[in-house]
Amino acid sequence: MSRPPENPEDLPGNRDDDADDFAGKNSAELPPRNTAGDPATTAQRPRAVVVIAAVVALEAAALLVAAGWYCTQLLTGAPVLSFWGAVFTLGLLLAFSVWLFAVARFLMRGFRWPRAGALVAQLFVLTIGFPTLTGGFPVAGLAMLVPALAAIVLLFDKRVIAFASRAAGTPPAL
Repeated sequence: MSRPPENPEDLPGNRDDDADDFAGKNSAELPPRNTAGDPATTAQRPRAVVVIAAVVALEAAALLVAAGWYCTQLLTGAPVLSFWGAVFTLGLLLAFSVWLFAVARFLMRGFRWPRAGALVAQLFVLTIGFPTLTGGFPVAGLAMLVPALAAIVLLFDKRVIAFASRAAGTPPAL
């Protein structure tokens, strides 16, 4: 009496036609696997990357809320010096918010370029947070300074640097 196969993929109808082509080859010769949704890949992501991405995403959301408030003030007829200057400021708020969301997303995916973007954003937050703290709004100042300082420190963690080292994959320009 024969035993049924233990692995359902070993059944004759379930075998991949290309499986015979790779029989006997080592893993370096095999084509790369798509690990986009693989839990093993996400398990390697350091917690510091998640914290940095969360800080950046929350800053982007705060800018989006500020842009919404600015837009409602602009539409209700709040006095402005220059209407087109106010529209330009609104555009800058929206563009910076979208940019920060992209930085957070691609940092979570392990690309290397968002580290620089996140650092620049945190330096901007520091330049606004210190005057806010010393200008009589200590809670708002601390709410800006503490996450920005934590993100700056975590950006230089060796595990974050090792994780965020993926290149975009496009060929060089020259």
